[in-house]
Amino acid sequence: MKRWQLCSACLAAVMAGSAAPLADAAVYTNGTSTATFTVTLTLQANCAITANPLNFGTAGVLSAAISQQTTVSVTCTNTTPYNVGLDAGTVTGSTVANRLMAGTATGNTGTMVAFELYQDTTRSTIWGNTQGTDTIAGTGTGSAQAINVYGQVPSQATPKPDTYQTTVTATVYF
Repeated sequence: MKRWQLCSACLAAVMAGSAAPLADAAVYTNGTSTATFTVTLTLQANCAITANPLNFGTAGVLSAAISQQTTVSVTCTNTTPYNVGLDAGTVTGSTVANRLMAGTATGNTGTMVAFELYQDTTRSTIWGNTQGTDTIAGTGTGSAQAINVYGQVPSQATPKPDTYQTTVTATVYF
């Protein structure tokens, strides 16, 4: 018999229902034996941070302080202690104590507007990036924790019209 004929014969037998059915699982009554195994997950201290933009809006003259706020969100493993710091920003010459935004228009990138970031609603405690000195401490809960960032552009000489900006990096230390 040729190979294709054998396969055709098998197929015909299956199609006709003459193939032996699969056996049902048997029931045994002679006894039992068991084994256990361990299931493991190791959680280590970990944190993640996200930040929302801080927009001071639109102004004409900087003759009075402009205050706004935003949030950073920290998610740390439950019971993990952490500190959140904010750096000086990306503008050259900016420090934690004297943050600067720079103009974005061609020919105006050297023009600055001063601003500050604070830990409190009264805007009296500057928020920096030195642990144990000017960061905010907390303890993780396993869920996201929102932390307010209070910003202020103080009264100052008003530079030419432009959009002024910088990028501040928020860091969670754990």
